[in-house]
Amino acid sequence: MGRPKKRTSPRKTGTRRSHLVLKLARKVNGKSPVKIRTTKRESAKVV
Repeated sequence: MGRPKKRTSPRKTGTRRSHLVLKLARKVNGKSPVKIRTTKRESAKVV
């Protein structure tokens, strides 16, 4: 998955759209057998 683009005006909350990608990734991970990396903490390998 590609990284989301940044909005043009910097220094505002929500300028990165990565939260939208996370939302979609979690949705996919719920259904699909192929898992997508979400956050470091969430998709860390369980030891």
